[in-house]
Amino acid sequence: MQKLMKLIIASNNAHKIYEIKKILSGKFDEILSLKEANVHHETVEDGSTFMENSLKKAREISEITGCAALADDSGICAHALDGAPGIYSARFAGEYKGQESDDRNNALLLDKLSDKADKTAHYTCAMALVYPDGREVCAEGYMYGAITDNPRGTRGFGYDPLFIPDGESRTVAEMSDDEKNLISHRANALKLLLSKI
Repeated sequence: MQKLMKLIIASNNAHKIYEIKKILSGKFDEILSLKEANVHHETVEDGSTFMENSLKKAREISEITGCAALADDSGICAHALDGAPGIYSARFAGEYKGQESDDRNNALLLDKLSDKADKTAHYTCAMALVYPDGREVCAEGYMYGAITDNPRGTRGFGYDPLFIPDGESRTVAEMSDDEKNLISHRANALKLLLSKI
């Protein structure tokens, strides 16, 4: 794998940044968030797929900074809801504003699944790495499981208190960071991405 001097994570989501930095630790000389790189830019996520949004973010940040940029777009897809909330996961119950929005999103998902027999779902993560010379490397990762009836656990973020991965009895929010990073959709996408570099 080629080692890069500097990587900018095209995100302001503290939870995602923490997970990505932890998984990529030692793979790059320097990994910076947008805030740490002093980049004040908000990409309009108007793509119709996770990968379209991810690529758009990475391209814009690479162009602005002149550095390699890594972007992630991810969400949860409930099978009984035809894949919803999908790309709208963060804004499912309205504009995203952190923990308050996570709670409202979780409540709305539980409400929409309340009369559904099928509680299976999966997380999707589309990861895009864009180099200053225009090269692009993309990968998608998944984590399959089911939605529980009541939130459990205090770790993680987003829909983690509702999601029980296949083969587990705990929600993702009941797992340690290290346990989550072994099986998560984000970890799986990053592993695949790194294998392509």
